[in-house]
Amino acid sequence: MDVPPVGAPAEGAEGPASRVVLAPDDGSLGPLLRIADDRLGPGEGYGRHDHRAVDVVAVVLAGGLQHRWGRGADLAAGDVAVLRAGAGLTHDEVAGDRGARVLQCYLRSAAPAEPAAHGVHRSAAGWVDLGRPDARLWVGRAEPGEEVVPPAGLVLVAGDDGVRPHDGGAVRTSGAATVLVWQLDAGRPSWAC
Repeated sequence: MDVPPVGAPAEGAEGPASRVVLAPDDGSLGPLLRIADDRLGPGEGYGRHDHRAVDVVAVVLAGGLQHRWGRGADLAAGDVAVLRAGAGLTHDEVAGDRGARVLQCYLRSAAPAEPAAHGVHRSAAGWVDLGRPDARLWVGRAEPGEEVVPPAGLVLVAGDDGVRPHDGGAVRTSGAATVLVWQLDAGRPSWAC
């Protein structure tokens, strides 16, 4: 699987400011390999890089991001893009004029030999169809002081001050936030035994 090294930009690029939120290396979160909170300045990109045998779910929290592969796609805050690298691809993602903040979520591919594909869920709210049976993503938004009751699962709250896990129950934040819930088939994969 081609998952960029923790904290390392793609070859030939300065790269984004990246903070790893989760990176279980023991298979305890099933297909979920890593989540990084990336911040890119205006016009900054990752640099052309390769992926294979991995799905990358990009949750755009702020700004805009241009995906450069195939027909390409312009992403805005609230959009969720699903990149299935399958047998392999080379691509880049470049921030718009206001920069970008994006959660890059890497999952072990459910179809590593399939051709690469890319899809965008615009202004995602509620359940996002990832097209795989072992991982589900729910996205919600919380305004300052608003209470959001997310479904059960691995709950993450992304606010201006970073991304933090939430232990359950209602989420109430002092500022605007995006609430993510991952429901994962956490059975240990064969490679983790």
